[in-house]
Amino acid sequence: MKKYLYGIDFGTTNSALAIYNEETKEIHHTIILPSLIYFYQEPGTGGSPNYVVGEEAITAYLADDMKGRFIKSVKQILSRSSFTETRIQNKRYNASDLVAIILKELKARADQLIGYDCKKAVIGRPVFFDDDDTQKDTLAQTRLRKATEIAGFVDIRFQFEPIGAAFAYEKSLVKKENVLVADLGGGTTDFTYLVLDPEKAGSKNRKNDMIANGGIYIGGDSFDSAFMWEKGTPYFGKNTQYEATPGKVLTVPKSLFANICSWEQMNFFNSLRIRKDIEDYYYFSGRDPQFKNLITLIENNLGYSVFQSIEKTKITLTNTDSARFSYHQMGIKIDEEVALQNYEKIIAKDVDRIANYLDKFIVQNNIDIQDIDTLFLTGGTSMVNSVQKLFKSRLPHVSLNSGDNFKSVVKGLAYSGYLFED
Repeated sequence: MKKYLYGIDFGTTNSALAIYNEETKEIHHTIILPSLIYFYQEPGTGGSPNYVVGEEAITAYLADDMKGRFIKSVKQILSRSSFTETRIQNKRYNASDLVAIILKELKARADQLIGYDCKKAVIGRPVFFDDDDTQKDTLAQTRLRKATEIAGFVDIRFQFEPIGAAFAYEKSLVKKENVLVADLGGGTTDFTYLVLDPEKAGSKNRKNDMIANGGIYIGGDSFDSAFMWEKGTPYFGKNTQYEATPGKVLTVPKSLFANICSWEQMNFFNSLRIRKDIEDYYYFSGRDPQFKNLITLIENNLGYSVFQSIEKTKITLTNTDSARFSYHQMGIKIDEEVALQNYEKIIAKDVDRIANYLDKFIVQNNIDIQDIDTLFLTGGTSMVNSVQKLFKSRLPHVSLNSGDNFKSVVKGLAYSGYLFED
């Protein structure tokens, strides 16, 4: 029987699995799956869970008139001790349970391709799940390991995601290079500085080649949240005024709108008290039509579809100087031209945080930028214009390379079988 191991990149937006044949030392197949789960309103027959994963989750969510529970960005709750569990279809799910649902789907698809139950995997993880917080980092990895075990894996190793990307890039080299890898995903931006050498590819011990690593909790979701705050929330009544008492006019609390800019905060509106407050604001605003959009958004679980439109705008702006932010659903009407220059201003604070961290990373690790041969960018957020400009301005003399933004990491994880050589 052929021997396989799986490289698994569980991502904020998408997750991927690479099937590695340990005998031929080749990748057999790569599977990409959106990190999405949709739970229908009602349980399945006999009370069994009734959900779909990945691409089917989007289809079911829309076809079901968005009445069930749509889950995305699960990776971002791994490090949050405040999240203990959520109840769906009268069943409790903790963070590991939700992650395991996606990992099980990836494993099932891969097992079907190779024809047997593979229990060996290298699991990717960011350098820091939540900035430089050891306690949160330990919690996140513990939860991720538990999810992997629930999904059916037994022999497990962890690898930093940017190191995985580096090993994928190493396969293309003809000579040794000092490489700075920047992995910019949906939730985090990670850096690794290391020596890559095609003659060492697949070697058992690469510790001496790893010079430095670090990361920051900023990614594509941060950009989307900033865009929602600046461009989206005005359409949902951010500037709505209401008459609290006769003659006393106030503006609706901004905290309501901060919670529609972050997907994992959407549950904030589950509180009956908050729902009552929202209804009161709407009544005392004279039934403001923009504020009514907020009620429509919440009651009809439209958050994901709004963020899809934001994502589409962001992607368009990677290739053009302007894009339309357009959304039309259940009476909500958004149609606004967004210039690239305006978008860059919106995300400037987050890009500056990445830039400042990069500077800190270089200084703290005593890296002479003249020694860097190559900058290797990976991850979907690396395609954003402001990000490209950042690296070109900070490292103008360094050769910039990029691989497959959605497969580089997972392929490198699959090439990390040396981790099993204890």
